[in-house]
Amino acid sequence: MPPDSLPIESHDVHHVEIGPQGHGQRIDNALLTLLKGVPKSMIYRLLRTGQIRVNGKRAKPNTRLLEGDSLRIPPLRMAKRSNTKVPDPRSLARLAEAVIFEDKHFLVIDKPSGLASHGGSGISQGAIELLRAARPGDTLNLAHRLDRDTSGVLVLARTRAGLLGLQAAIRAGTVSKQYLCLLLGHPSRARFEVNAPLKKFICQDGERMVKVSDHGKPALTFFREIEPYPQTRLMQASLETGRTHQIRVHAAHLGHPVAGDPKYGDKEANKRLREQGLHRLFLHATHLGFEWNGRSYAFSAPLPPDLKSFLDNCVVQQYG
Repeated sequence: MPPDSLPIESHDVHHVEIGPQGHGQRIDNALLTLLKGVPKSMIYRLLRTGQIRVNGKRAKPNTRLLEGDSLRIPPLRMAKRSNTKVPDPRSLARLAEAVIFEDKHFLVIDKPSGLASHGGSGISQGAIELLRAARPGDTLNLAHRLDRDTSGVLVLARTRAGLLGLQAAIRAGTVSKQYLCLLLGHPSRARFEVNAPLKKFICQDGERMVKVSDHGKPALTFFREIEPYPQTRLMQASLETGRTHQIRVHAAHLGHPVAGDPKYGDKEANKRLREQGLHRLFLHATHLGFEWNGRSYAFSAPLPPDLKSFLDNCVVQQYG
C-alpha cells in the first residue's frame, strides 16, 4: 500500500488510527488527502450513507477527528475509466524480464524498487496494472504487497483458489518471509528479535505512518547478521508477522534504522550514504515460501545489482 494513502480500488475494510498531527482535522478534509484520486462526490456519499465511521459511530463531513480515533473506511469500488493510460512498453518489457516463476495458480516477479505493487496516490500504474496489461488473458490478483521502494519477491495469484490458499497461509502465519536489509550502526548482538506491537496513524498531511505502541497489533521480527561493514551491518530479517512497514519500524525502534529509509531513517546518515552511492531504501525481499494444495512453494530473488554494487564499494573503502 502506498505510504501516504489507501488504494483507490480496495476490496478490504481499512481501520486507521488518527495520530497527533491529525487531531482537530475535519474528517472530510482528512479523507480527501487519504483517498487521493477518489472523487469528492464519492467521499461525501460514503459519509452521507454512514459507511465512514469513527469509533464505530456514523460521522458527518464536519466531524472533527481526535488523536487516537479509529477511522473505518469501507471497501472502495470505482467504475473503470475509459481513458486508461497506455502502459510504457519499456516498463512492460522490464516486468517481463522480472518474472521468476509461473504455473497455473501463481505468477512471481522480482519487483524492482520504485515500482508500487498497485496504483493509487498519484501512481497510475503499479505492478498489478502493468502485468494485467501485459497479460490480458490472465486473471491476476495481488496475494500480498511490498512497499514501493522495497524490491524482491512479489507473488500474484492467477486463480481464485491460489489467491485464497496463499492468503489463508498468510493469516495462519505459515508463510516464511525473509529480507536483506542494511542497518545503520552496530547492533550489539549478531542474532536478536524485536517483539514490539505496531499501530498505524495518519499525519496532518495525510501521510500514513506506523509506530511502536502497546495498543498496536503484535509484531515479531528476527534479525541475523550476514556481513559487518564499517558503519553498517547487512542483516537478514525474518518475519513472524506481516505488519505494514514492520522491518523498517522495528529497526528504527532499535536505534538502527534501515539505510536509505526516507520515512523512519536517519536523514543525515542517508545523505552521506547517497554520496557513497546508495540512492534507495536498502530493503530487499529475498525469499517467500509456503505450502498449499499438497505442494511446497519457495521463491527467491538475489540482491539487485545496485545494492550489490554499493556493498562492493563499501568493501573497497574498508580495505582500500
